[in-house]
Amino acid sequence: MNATAPLLALENLSLSFAERQVLDNVSFSVAKGETLGIVGESGSGKSLTVLSLLGLLPKGAQRTGGTALFQQKDGRNVDLFTLKERQLQAVRGNEIAMIFQEPMTSLNPVLTCGYQVAEALILHQKISTKQAKARTIELFEEVKLPRPASLFDAYPHQISGGQKQRVMIAMALACEPSLLLADEPTTALDVTVQQTILELLRNLQQSRGLSLIFISHDLGVISEIAEKVAVMYQGKIIETGSVKDIFSHPKQSYTQALLASRPPLDHIIERLPVSIKGSDFELTPVHNLSDEALSKRWNELYSQPPFIQVKDLEVYFQLSGGYFWQKKNRLHALQSISFDIYKGETLGLVGESGSGKTTLGRTMLRLLEPSAGKVIFDGQPVLDLAPSDLRALRRRMQIIFQDPYGSLPPHRTVAQILVEPMEIHHLEGNKAARMRRTEELLHQVGLQTEHLHRYPHEFSGGQRQRICIARALAVRPDFIVCDESVSALDVSVQAQILNLLKDLQRDLGLTYLFISHDLSVIRFMADRILVMQNGQLVESGNALTLFRQPQQAYTRQLLDAIPQVR
Repeated sequence: MNATAPLLALENLSLSFAERQVLDNVSFSVAKGETLGIVGESGSGKSLTVLSLLGLLPKGAQRTGGTALFQQKDGRNVDLFTLKERQLQAVRGNEIAMIFQEPMTSLNPVLTCGYQVAEALILHQKISTKQAKARTIELFEEVKLPRPASLFDAYPHQISGGQKQRVMIAMALACEPSLLLADEPTTALDVTVQQTILELLRNLQQSRGLSLIFISHDLGVISEIAEKVAVMYQGKIIETGSVKDIFSHPKQSYTQALLASRPPLDHIIERLPVSIKGSDFELTPVHNLSDEALSKRWNELYSQPPFIQVKDLEVYFQLSGGYFWQKKNRLHALQSISFDIYKGETLGLVGESGSGKTTLGRTMLRLLEPSAGKVIFDGQPVLDLAPSDLRALRRRMQIIFQDPYGSLPPHRTVAQILVEPMEIHHLEGNKAARMRRTEELLHQVGLQTEHLHRYPHEFSGGQRQRICIARALAVRPDFIVCDESVSALDVSVQAQILNLLKDLQRDLGLTYLFISHDLSVIRFMADRILVMQNGQLVESGNALTLFRQPQQAYTRQLLDAIPQVR
């Protein structure tokens, strides 16, 4: 191989769907052993760029220009865009491998994890089934999967998200490629699992001499893993350079806006200072909240009696086989949970997947039935209420789910979605009044009246989340559970939604239970923070104290795992 030539040189890649151009003269290079980070929001063209290298473009995509010179293992340079399908099959996995964003949908659910990795080895390296199994177990050990031999026979649904991503990494590394393409490989993972995956990729890159193209919309993640970064916006690379230069001295207003959209960890601010709309990047002044201002707010909040009380709440889930009273046959999802929430407060709830956060939020609303304990809402015992009384109370207690697309009925218009809860609770009097209320709700969450007659699939992720917020507000609630309601959003859209939730709290006097695994978001939103681990509350404190002086090792571990722009 030529040691001085780049491993990959992409020049002037252009791509279109029918008459719409989606990539416009995209160019970059990757040296041997180098990590290039590509950052940008959904729709900027990041994934299309790397998919084009492997000929995996969606139907209807047409490449209208560009070259992709790649240096193969045997030293020959080839233009990937001129290869025929059979030639590309020899490149995929063997020379260039890819780790996809969602491991659950990328892995075949009806095949074992080990078979899916061994299959690639048998195809490309022409080895026996026995040899492929032995090599797969070695790869599982290399990516630090627990019990590699037994996991060979496990199905994807039987392992955790982080373990599934490790299987995908093992599969990508199976044939020892020169270039690894990683498309948002940590987006859906907890912060601690994300940290271990990033560390694993760094170690594998160093030990194997890999080149890596790492795609993310999280600048903190890019800062952790890449040496060079390219910023994409609307199908173009608008800025490129070393991570240090781009993040310390961004030249483009879009890059500045992306950096400003991430909640800071070293101080608390009143509002996130960015609004990205089309090609308009508006940076507003940042107002830090002083310790005195925060103390004044908290003194006002906590001088009143609790609005919601949770006492000794427990939830068991029955496992298959045996009887419920046999402890070995049940999962203790919540263990003796007790805390108060005060009117107008945002209580943050943080922890890894499986810690019990969502179970707690849904049990408080009685969407799940508890095994023991009490929930008292504004003086009323929620868990003792009859269905008719619960229905009246539930109007005052709403939830915004994590997945805005999955929680909106696809066959209904926005107007129908917003009117339905009003009809169920007999609010607003008549049809005309309800339609006026829907228009008011849309304007409240930053949408327009013209959106009323569109369907969920016609909106972006951020717009769908605004519709979910409007639906929760439709019944004029007092308390809202926000369950990971910004975790799937781009950083600038996330900033807009967080600002919106704060504005609504101020204007409507709302009380929030804000669930997240992202501590930077929790710090920006919450007055107090509860930390959960394995169904238990392990630490609590106000947003200043918990970040400055965490008492528990688990909390310190979560804080240390947060990727930061350096």
